[in-house]
Amino acid sequence: MTTLLLTHESYLAHNTGPYHPEQPARLSSILKGLDQPIFSGLIRENSPRASEHDISRAHPGAYTKRLLSVIPSKGLRQLDSDTIISSGSAEAVFRAAGAVIRAIDAVAAREVDNAFCAIRPPGHHAEADQAMGFCLVNNVAVGAFHARAVQGYRRVAVIDFDVHHGNGTQKIFWNDAETFYASTHQFPFYPGTGNSGERGAHNNVLNVPLLEGSCGEVFRGALAEEILPAVAKFKPDIILISAGFDAHKDDPLGGLCLAETDFAWATAAIMDMASEVCSGRVVSVLEGGYNLVALTDCVVAHVETLKDH
Repeated sequence: MTTLLLTHESYLAHNTGPYHPEQPARLSSILKGLDQPIFSGLIRENSPRASEHDISRAHPGAYTKRLLSVIPSKGLRQLDSDTIISSGSAEAVFRAAGAVIRAIDAVAAREVDNAFCAIRPPGHHAEADQAMGFCLVNNVAVGAFHARAVQGYRRVAVIDFDVHHGNGTQKIFWNDAETFYASTHQFPFYPGTGNSGERGAHNNVLNVPLLEGSCGEVFRGALAEEILPAVAKFKPDIILISAGFDAHKDDPLGGLCLAETDFAWATAAIMDMASEVCSGRVVSVLEGGYNLVALTDCVVAHVETLKDH
């Protein structure tokens, strides 16, 4: 497999303050892990910038302009109890969305087999008109609508295994019959959404809640028995992964008990299913993960699987 790694130094300038869990050190640690010799074959690119028009497909109206208008010229600004922005946030936002767009274009053109976007800020909590939960722009939703508008793909699926439910992605996709959102996540938990009865207006949402303390066997069963068959039945033209690694047993913000081997297994299982339904087209996008050692180990296992499976 040929795997594209997209990242950018601007992500390090998105400053969330000294004690915030979604910190620049997350990305620094990941990139150090991906600098090992086993990753010498990765194709590495700097993330390009998305345009306001690109972002408007997922965030219509004046959302982007409103977001830009509150970014401070210096210091920090708190949008809610969890979400903090700084002068470097605007460039990071445009480059994060741009990474997903570039990854989709590269996979569509068969320049690479798959891609991993090592980006921040994360995106799956961002709703069409609201930033929340560390997230400013919904990167996978921007990518999904780009895939349809520019690459001509008709159906796009997102598989989300972050410990937190991607309320933003679900809400953006809710009324769109040609998008599919499937999630495993701890429940009940932040942000309070994601019960199994939330199905989307067109039966295009599948939530498989996991109880606090659930470990790898339960997680693997949820993917193998529910998520993957449902996505395969949807028959997407491309699959995006909201790759959050905060379901790891050592993560300070989650209560699940997964190990890096579980994420490697999930990656391989998604790739196997993708090879059957969409010619293997997979783009993975970093979401959460807040223990630096666990996060790095999980990303290493995830990207090693993307390139070698």
